[in-house]
Amino acid sequence: MENHRLVLPEHMNHYGFLFGGYLLAWVDELAWMAASRDFPGCQLVTVGMKEVAFKKSVREGTILSLRAHRTRVGDTSASYAVSAWKDDLEIFSTEVTLVRVDEEGRKQSLPKG
Repeated sequence: MENHRLVLPEHMNHYGFLFGGYLLAWVDELAWMAASRDFPGCQLVTVGMKEVAFKKSVREGTILSLRAHRTRVGDTSASYAVSAWKDDLEIFSTEVTLVRVDEEGRKQSLPKG
């Protein structure tokens, strides 16, 4: 799955670079969208990101490409490799793990198949 984001003035930190929290939210959102398409009807929540390391800075006006693909499926959780790109340069990558939960937040098995 792929999505794009335009980096706007409200996304900047006080030094004029993309604030990392916005990028993390976009990465988390894309992982959730990919998982929701893979497991329709399931209530999924993020339980972790493998590593958070920003490789390159990003300035206002940049169009970022965000890409996600599933890397692992367990009984209750699935993991997705998510990366962010500025042109042909990878600026961030991580693995996001989401778990299926019920209305009370208890883990549930993912559908098989």
